[in-house]
Amino acid sequence: MRLIEIFEESISVLKTNGMRTALSALGIIIGIGSVITLMTLGQASQQSVKNRIQSLGSNLLIVRPGAQRSGFLRGSASGNTTLKYSDAKAIEASQRINTIQKVAAEYSSRTQLVYGRNNTNIQVSGVTGEYFDSRNITLTVGSPITEQQNQNMEKVVVLGPTVVEDLFGTNVNPIGKSIRINGTSFTVVGVTKSKGSSGVGNSDDIAYVPLQTAQKVLFGVDYISTIYVTAKNDDLMEAAQNQLGFLLLELHNKATPSDADFTVSSQADILETATEVTSTFTTLLTGIAAISLIVGGIGIMNIMLVTVTERTMEIGLRMSLGAKSRTIITQFLTEAVVLTITGGMLGVLIGVGASTIITKAMSLPTAISYQSIVLSVVVSCLIGIIFGWYPAYKASKLQPIEALRYE
Repeated sequence: MRLIEIFEESISVLKTNGMRTALSALGIIIGIGSVITLMTLGQASQQSVKNRIQSLGSNLLIVRPGAQRSGFLRGSASGNTTLKYSDAKAIEASQRINTIQKVAAEYSSRTQLVYGRNNTNIQVSGVTGEYFDSRNITLTVGSPITEQQNQNMEKVVVLGPTVVEDLFGTNVNPIGKSIRINGTSFTVVGVTKSKGSSGVGNSDDIAYVPLQTAQKVLFGVDYISTIYVTAKNDDLMEAAQNQLGFLLLELHNKATPSDADFTVSSQADILETATEVTSTFTTLLTGIAAISLIVGGIGIMNIMLVTVTERTMEIGLRMSLGAKSRTIITQFLTEAVVLTITGGMLGVLIGVGASTIITKAMSLPTAISYQSIVLSVVVSCLIGIIFGWYPAYKASKLQPIEALRYE
């Protein structure tokens, strides 16, 4: 028989048992659809995290208290109170560091904000004048925290859009209104533009006050949470990181980098870590979804074995009329491959559709994984060949006389 005739007959046989064919392909459809969906969601999540992190600025260095396990410096464990506002001012005033242009300090803690009968418990960040520029935070209305307000310990606050909605409701301009933070009255002077979640927090759900106001009026602390340093350009990032590290070692009276009680990291370091985490989870979930492909393949093999049993007399008749074992193998193998490829194509359509719907619902960038589509088609063919070969081989080994006698 010619291949075209074998293919046409395979289609005819599969159509004859439509319900069985559909149930056999269901495992492949679900498996491939799940693989494509999860791989796409994983890539979309990675891209979303990458976009959020890069939106903070590609030339941003972040100094945090406590030693790190990788990167510029390695040191022993330390507390989270080792950074002081004086460290930020020393970095800004240092003549030895010629690779930076902006320095901003921050202290963050959670507390309650109240306006009338409405209240919310959120993160309140005390910041210096360069903070908003360093973090690429823009305002929709009002003005940011200034260095003069910080030095004067003024009781002013800039709110994220989510905080404004929680306290004042929608379509309300809060500028000039008074709210209470931790029992102290503050005047709203600005509202930030929505940026959404960055994977480590939601910048829309934060209130910003002058740093020294936060330290001395609200929380009573003498340390800070983070120092943000902006390098002059991307090419100077490594040099700036080293200069910062060695200056802070001197300021903290540490002899060697192994004694460091702080961490200096870049956006690239954070992005690499976030990508590794999301990639690991994507791989894990995709592996779990791929198990259903194996289950689907086994289901197809079982159905083909049943088909061989049902068509034993047909096989015997063909072989008695001169059909070769190769022809019988080709016939049943073609049926299995057609079944799996059809299921694979439907799985691709379902996977792409589900990925598009879910990413849009989650406000993620829709990044269809074309590698997963190609992989799915290849896997479909392999499943058809691997799991269809044994039933086809079994059919080809039937003895014509015994097959004709089969009932």
